[in-house]
Amino acid sequence: MKKSERPKSLIRKIQSKKAKIAVIGLGYVGLPLVCEFASHGFTVKGIDVDPQKILSIRKGRSYIGDIQSQWLRKLIKGGKLSADNHFDFLSEADAVIICVPTPLNRSKDPDISYILSVTEEIKKRIRPGQLIILESTTYPGTTEEVILPALNESGLICGKDFFLCFSPERVDPGNPDFKTRDIPKVIGGVTPDCTLVGKTLYGQIISHVHPVSTSRTAEMTKLLENTFRIVNIGLINELARAAESLGVNIWEAVEAAKTKPFGYMPFYPGPGIGGHCIGIDPLYLSWKARLHGQELHFIDLARRMNSEMPKYVVTQAVYALNLKLGKAISRSRILLLGVSYKKDVSDVRESPALDILHELRQLGARVNYHDPYVPEISESGLSMKSVPLTDAVFKGHDLVILTTNHSVFDRQRIVKKSRLVYDTRNFFQGIQSKNIVRL
Repeated sequence: MKKSERPKSLIRKIQSKKAKIAVIGLGYVGLPLVCEFASHGFTVKGIDVDPQKILSIRKGRSYIGDIQSQWLRKLIKGGKLSADNHFDFLSEADAVIICVPTPLNRSKDPDISYILSVTEEIKKRIRPGQLIILESTTYPGTTEEVILPALNESGLICGKDFFLCFSPERVDPGNPDFKTRDIPKVIGGVTPDCTLVGKTLYGQIISHVHPVSTSRTAEMTKLLENTFRIVNIGLINELARAAESLGVNIWEAVEAAKTKPFGYMPFYPGPGIGGHCIGIDPLYLSWKARLHGQELHFIDLARRMNSEMPKYVVTQAVYALNLKLGKAISRSRILLLGVSYKKDVSDVRESPALDILHELRQLGARVNYHDPYVPEISESGLSMKSVPLTDAVFKGHDLVILTTNHSVFDRQRIVKKSRLVYDTRNFFQGIQSKNIVRL
């Protein structure tokens, strides 16, 4: 086949649903992608080095809240979806999508070791006519500076023999209104033909695909989205602390500001930020900018403000216990409600609730937690199990701190059964009680 015909040939294969797809990394991003492609008639194999994930998928048991096990079993039974922990299928795949983690290392610099490892596996098996897409959030330039040179070592030419793109993941775990198929997809290729092929692939499963001129622009898009969020969350957290000292209800002020139909977007204070995206992604951007002599001061200020919030919550808890109950923190029993980083999910990565738990323990408090989505914690030096939310448990604690506003929590019961409640999420809005302390 002539090289000039390869883009058209791969596009036809994608449009006819004959293209085979591999998705590497089966977490909150990868598993929904696998299911969407399989449900649209594609043959898809999910690949992950975690044997427990592979075993769960093969048994039709979803470990992701947004994916129903019944749907997963149906796709497996239909023969369109399979999973494995080795990479042999990559030589058969027409499209390979990379969805591996991109954490920070101990010095808060980008750790792209997972991307590098996967790229090596792809390089061993790459063949003409393949599309490679990176979805893992990373700094601008990763696709062209890291992945492209490695794949070029195969002797194949990007844009002619194979096609390389970046498409930022935009998954919002626990959001019932926006699933993978509903969220517009940004795609940027190394060459125009790369972008065209990538757009065609995502266009089979997603309602709107937005192409951009380069992979760098696509990489920047995700970082821009989350930098916007971290800065505004940092701002509202700072204003919340100022409002408390001024005797102003920050939540009421936000609701009032929301009535303006233009020029304002509401952000809400909380005990800190968590998850893999908001607290980490902007640091990829600031790291890369520093290499080019640019300092992104807003990111650093926002990160500092947000990272201080768990300590602020603990300080306020100490004050509330002393003022309301006359108890020292070292003689108090405290119950945290929710330890995941956001409501209605099980993800505890970077959760501010864990920082609060650590701080309270260091001050001598006896701390338990209840979270219906997190039956146990075994990380960050913690080894704990969720306690049942019985009347006896409420009675046995001096203070209940609402750290994650799960929808299943019974607001009235919590207030009625607790001696003192500290609400960090405005969860008890509208409930008037002297035993509620608000952030």
